[in-house]
Amino acid sequence: MVRTFPTVPAPAPVASLDSLDRPGLRGADGATLAAAFAVVLMLSPARLVFRGLPFSLTPADAVGLFAALWWFCAHLTTTLGAAKGSNPVRTALFMYTTAMLATYGYASAAYLPPDELDMADHSIVLVVATVGIGLGACDGIRGRERLDFVLRCLVISGAAVGVIAALQFVLEFDLTKYLAFPGFRFTSELPAILERNTLRRVAATTGHPIELGVVCAMIIPLALHYAFGARDRGEPSLRWWVCCALIGVGLMFSVSRSAVLGLAVVGVVLVAGWPARRRLWAALGGVGFLVGMKVAVPGLMSVFLGLFTSLSSDSSIQYRTHDYAVAATEIGNRFWVGRGLGTWYAPKHLIFDNQYILSLVETGVIGMATFSGIFLTGIWAALRVRRLSSDPAVRDLGLTLAACLVVPLVGAATFDLRSFATVTGLSFLIIGATGSLLRATRRARAPALRPPERPAGETGRGDR
Repeated sequence: MVRTFPTVPAPAPVASLDSLDRPGLRGADGATLAAAFAVVLMLSPARLVFRGLPFSLTPADAVGLFAALWWFCAHLTTTLGAAKGSNPVRTALFMYTTAMLATYGYASAAYLPPDELDMADHSIVLVVATVGIGLGACDGIRGRERLDFVLRCLVISGAAVGVIAALQFVLEFDLTKYLAFPGFRFTSELPAILERNTLRRVAATTGHPIELGVVCAMIIPLALHYAFGARDRGEPSLRWWVCCALIGVGLMFSVSRSAVLGLAVVGVVLVAGWPARRRLWAALGGVGFLVGMKVAVPGLMSVFLGLFTSLSSDSSIQYRTHDYAVAATEIGNRFWVGRGLGTWYAPKHLIFDNQYILSLVETGVIGMATFSGIFLTGIWAALRVRRLSSDPAVRDLGLTLAACLVVPLVGAATFDLRSFATVTGLSFLIIGATGSLLRATRRARAPALRPPERPAGETGRGDR
């Protein structure tokens, strides 16, 4: 008698990391976390923080800290979807984090006044949050489709911010006052509606009108990318053109010189890489938008023109330059590692409306170099995508992300960028997105670079 045994089904194979890039798979992943961060960052007021904590922590900061924890745990396993292997963006973020920890350790090892020590502790927590979302985006967004999902959420959220800015500017109605959810409180910072030359200048959900203008200048290239490419993707383009207009409205209503400067450098980058036909349509659209703004808001264009024609007598320009002597003294005292991240703050110290000077004072040459390095690395990664890919849509997205990152790189010279949560979080999210796009492009290009397989039975010298 032959004994039979029930067959045991083989265990289902664990999905490989490569399979996570396939567009057919869905579910919560790093892209979901990055998209949630983008929506929370843009739509929750920058002045809204958790109640009951010893320091200010925004909802976006909390998502960033969770992203840092997710990234750390994901790299301890092979099943949570984090990408492995080298990536220049990740390396740049590591170097930046190391520099920030070094200056924090150097400052806290010596005596610091209690208030400055508290600010240093707070700042290092925020570094973990911002770097966490950068790493989460770099290693957690797997594939072009998931990256598009994150960037589309960012564009739509930016359009919503434009609507809030329009309500503040036109109706003097501040919607952000009604976003105080249970368990949160507003910090005692500047109001969302200010005035400049008899015109309102608004901040929407950001911390200051300057920040709103720079944020809108960073998002506009993404909105243009999806608007111009909608026909090739077989989808309606009107929705994306509406997003472009709303984001542009938010930029104009910020009445910010930094916003215009950011838009100018975006134009230089995009025009350098766009085909002639797209340049023409962009120029016509820009002129039409400016004419519409002049008709809808009389006097607005004159105020913007005056921001650049009266530079020699502008009090804000004079204020930005009067403290250079104080900065030079502080930089000379601790040239390499600075006096400590977050220890130079208002109202105890003079405000440096220049992030590069502030970084030199707080984190020294090493900290300032790594801060600039993460933006330069992100720009390099985005432009590298244009060189590696033959897909027009991917090449255009690489140019678009490079244009986005040029804005904070230049804008850091006009205001203390790291002091504002929205533009800082947005910068690190886009930096991480460039790392994700570079990895996806290299992976798509890899099969074409593999040598052809030899016929069966044929060997070469290397096989001996």
